[in-house]
Amino acid sequence: MPNDTIHLRPAVPADIPLVLELIAGLAEYERLAHEAVATAADLKAALFGPRPAAEVVIAECDGQPAGFALFFVSFSTFLGKPGLYLEDLYVLPALRGRGIGRRLMVHLARLALERGYGRFEWSVLDWNTPAIDFYRSLGARPMEGWTVQRVSGDALRSLAANGDAGSAHAPATPPG
Repeated sequence: MPNDTIHLRPAVPADIPLVLELIAGLAEYERLAHEAVATAADLKAALFGPRPAAEVVIAECDGQPAGFALFFVSFSTFLGKPGLYLEDLYVLPALRGRGIGRRLMVHLARLALERGYGRFEWSVLDWNTPAIDFYRSLGARPMEGWTVQRVSGDALRSLAANGDAGSAHAPATPPG
């Protein structure tokens, strides 16, 4: 709606319950609610502890919570510069189509440039056509030839415990 007042602000510790609600909404939308196990204590430590691992921007529409973006610093060895990695972007379903997601993305792009970062990137689920179309409208393009890899949970613990086990199958030069 053209008369909406959209305001973006950094999250503060008092926002942790709101951030958890927004994460739950995102997880439900992405059909991954079973994986959303973050607690208030987890977020407090990760966002506001002595070494914050990520930052959150809260979007408000007409003074009410509307969505959020959670991001952190990555690094490109090829560019020799940090980058901004968007972990999550979510706008409440009732408030979509009002430019809130676009405002969040523009804010993050500007933040990346202000900080001297060399890139702004994120992942999107391959079935999420509305998000993909939105990102394309912003000028984003897929990273052809790349797939996301992940080790977590038991596999992460096993890899850490076994050290060199399986290293014969590891690439001689990991990608940078």
